[in-house]
Amino acid sequence: MALLRSRAAARPGIDLGRVESAVAALELVEPVFTTCPWQPRDLVITGLRQWLRCCGAALRDDRMIGMPSHAVDEAWHGLILCTERYAEFCAAAYGRFLHHYPDGAGPRRGEPEPMERQLGRTVVAWSLVARPGERCVLWDLDTVVGVQRPWGVCADQVAAVESELARLAAG
Repeated sequence: MALLRSRAAARPGIDLGRVESAVAALELVEPVFTTCPWQPRDLVITGLRQWLRCCGAALRDDRMIGMPSHAVDEAWHGLILCTERYAEFCAAAYGRFLHHYPDGAGPRRGEPEPMERQLGRTVVAWSLVARPGERCVLWDLDTVVGVQRPWGVCADQVAAVESELARLAAG
């Protein structure tokens, strides 16, 4: 299961420490949440910050990951619409612009991948950026905040990816 290349093969220039610092420093102003009414907002903010950290890990390998939360996706859209703030954040975090590809409108390279595979890579990306003991809120955030048609990653898929990562790490 080659979801993301190894850290040794990672693309130079994406420093996960720099990503972490930029995400922590990112000011999320009220317009970010114009189309994101779900509460508690602090939980959505945590999810957005976790997502942006995962994106850093994915960019290191130049891979697309899947968005596991409709609520976080709406907050990300709001951030993107704050164009100057978003561009400055991307430059600080990733050293380049992080594009958004709505489902079915991915980059013009190869065949589109199934969302399940992209979400599997999101789980892998999380394993690379999670702080010790930190829980990922992305997998079930939509259910927790009451999104009418929740997205998410089922616990079985998260467990399967984590198990495969552990197996690979053990050699």
